[in-house]
Amino acid sequence: MRKGEIKLAKNNKNAEKKQNNYAFIDSQNLNLAIRAQEWELDFKKFRKYLSDKYGVSKALLFVGYVPEYQSLYTNLQKFGYIVVFKPTLRKPNGKVKGNVDADLVLRVMVEHKNYDKALIVTGDGDFYCLVEHLIKEGKFLKLMIPDKNAYSSLYRKMMPNIVFMNNLNKKLGFKKKGRGKKV
Repeated sequence: MRKGEIKLAKNNKNAEKKQNNYAFIDSQNLNLAIRAQEWELDFKKFRKYLSDKYGVSKALLFVGYVPEYQSLYTNLQKFGYIVVFKPTLRKPNGKVKGNVDADLVLRVMVEHKNYDKALIVTGDGDFYCLVEHLIKEGKFLKLMIPDKNAYSSLYRKMMPNIVFMNNLNKKLGFKKKGRGKKV
């Protein structure tokens, strides 16, 4: 091979190994934290962002299943998410409870051999031991926390491995048109 040919191969992005990272998303934590900041996440843009910025080939979104949101779930799947449903219970006060934590942890472990690194999206401290384990195994990419003002203090010592979403509203939020209508 000539010197010029080697240089071309190095500069060719297609010659690079494509990343095979997975995102494991605590949807309830993500949704509540973003809404508390008074913006709404555009899940289509978010999926593209995860792929482009972090090499996420699969994004698993853990959701408590509520039948009246079926059209939302269908759209999420169209956007490229693998939606993992957890059964829910309706409490006497009308609130719906569907704890996805154990399912998310289990899926991270079951899929362990299928991905290069894991990106965890949550601010919930219940996932601290999972993040620690992924770091020890060399399988941890980043912890993406939806709100820098509301997350578990357990994560503070992991600051270099944390990405906050607070400043992503212009990039990943719905654009408002006219009287606050989403575009």
